[in-house]
Amino acid sequence: MKGPAFLFDLDGVIFDTEGQYSIFWNQIGEEYLGDSDFASKIKGETTATSLKRCCPDNDLERERLRRRLYDFEAQMKFGYIPGVQTFLSRLKEKGYPTAIVTSSNRIKMAVVYKARPEIPEMFGHILTGDDFGRSKPFPDCYLLGMKVCGTSPEDTFIFEDSFNGLESARSSGGHVIALATTNSRDAVAPYADMVIDDFSGLSPEDVILKAGKRQ
Repeated sequence: MKGPAFLFDLDGVIFDTEGQYSIFWNQIGEEYLGDSDFASKIKGETTATSLKRCCPDNDLERERLRRRLYDFEAQMKFGYIPGVQTFLSRLKEKGYPTAIVTSSNRIKMAVVYKARPEIPEMFGHILTGDDFGRSKPFPDCYLLGMKVCGTSPEDTFIFEDSFNGLESARSSGGHVIALATTNSRDAVAPYADMVIDDFSGLSPEDVILKAGKRQ
């Protein structure tokens, strides 16, 4: 096994996009389910899982909503979380295995690549919701990330922000670094070995030293 390896969720970890998604999904939740806090319940899920929550028995309506989501994503702004580009550059310089592990599908990722064409060069692997069967909070996606990186849970450091994602990361056996970008530090702390606000001033050695020690 080679390691350590570093696995990253996308929204709320690489990109500051969760606020945009919250507006969209809360509106959808209100329209379909009468739930104006719908976004908080589905963060980290695959698109297919979230759509089924809204329209469990209506394929045509689910497809209409899917297209509405794609139209929204095409207009999104993909601003980086502070410090993440420098952190990723340091990982690449040191030759650490890296991967994006996102519940987003390939259609969404095509939008990301158009807005940020440098993304594929920043990571060794990119896994999407189309690559694994069960959505977060199940650990399948991060176990797959470990497999493609050729590493083991004890040598894997996972960056997440949503509760579903944090549960997935924790269940995989990896070391969990929670970003307080979507939820408060106090809220995410019970799920994590380390909590950060963003990547500013953070080094790979900091993460290995601090998150590598089980609380």
